[in-house]
Amino acid sequence: MNKKLIVFFLLLITILISAITYLTINKTKDDTANKITYKYDNLAEFATIGTGGIKGTYYLTGNIISSYVNKIKSETGIRLYVESTAGSIYNINAIKSSEFDFGIVQADIAYNALKGKGKFEGKAYYKLKSVIAIYPELLTLITRENSNFKSLFSIKNKKVNLGNKGSDNLYTIHKLLEINKLKKSDFTSIEHLNIREASQYLQNNKIDAYFSMTGHPSNNIKNLSNNIDLNILSIDTKSTKDLIDKYPYFTSGIIKANTYNKQNQDIHTFGVKAILVTSSNVSEKIVYTIVKAILENFDEFKKQHPIYKDITKESLLEGLSLPLHRGAKKYFKDIGFLK
Repeated sequence: MNKKLIVFFLLLITILISAITYLTINKTKDDTANKITYKYDNLAEFATIGTGGIKGTYYLTGNIISSYVNKIKSETGIRLYVESTAGSIYNINAIKSSEFDFGIVQADIAYNALKGKGKFEGKAYYKLKSVIAIYPELLTLITRENSNFKSLFSIKNKKVNLGNKGSDNLYTIHKLLEINKLKKSDFTSIEHLNIREASQYLQNNKIDAYFSMTGHPSNNIKNLSNNIDLNILSIDTKSTKDLIDKYPYFTSGIIKANTYNKQNQDIHTFGVKAILVTSSNVSEKIVYTIVKAILENFDEFKKQHPIYKDITKESLLEGLSLPLHRGAKKYFKDIGFLK
């Protein structure tokens, strides 16, 4: 065999070995990519979540979620920061201005922002998306036990607190009264107190009842029940059920027996979900990672506060008032919750 032929065969063998090595390496990469979703690519990504006051459940929830996300930051490259804020409306406006990437908000307020209604009249934000529903905030009608009130209609001709002027909760209460044909003139007097003031007024017999939109158990109601005996009324009238059917963000709910002192039976009511929202501008990778972090720590998450006790993985998709972000949709499809 001449020298040129030997060189040719050696070159051919080298090319073949190189080709086989290349194909093997890339197949391994493909297999790894299929098994490890959104592998850290050395480019750190930072996201911020707006919550609520530092003593509130929104702030607690944000910190729990961020702890799960940050626990795996070496794998994902994603770091989540928490900000205490004035609440739902602030959080939505901050997402819209790109100050925040995420926010915890009431589902009805999120719906109004999407549609340009209420406080967002003429300022619809079509990019607002759901990530998960967290826990229900239920409209609660609280009276003293010695009042002997039996139903929503018992508060006619009484002194009642409806809530802060201009609040979305007050808007919900107005809708409840309207559909049940109760007018302002049906009450002896109407107050517009915050929750802390309302509980003090009830305790001091300055009002006969007050409404509160809250998650349960509520520290405010629990503390009040330690001072006076309470009577929490069910408000599940036929007309109330019509209200739930009319608005997509309302959902029926139950305050389970023994949530509060001397509460011996379930209280039937309705409310909205506290939901985690974001913008369609936020990457699929970040949203997917956050949902994954929550679901993979779900049992532990439920133990962090009594307000989470009755939520389920399925309920994370219930009561949403916005379309799901594509990253959340991808994760729920991956675990078989969506088709």
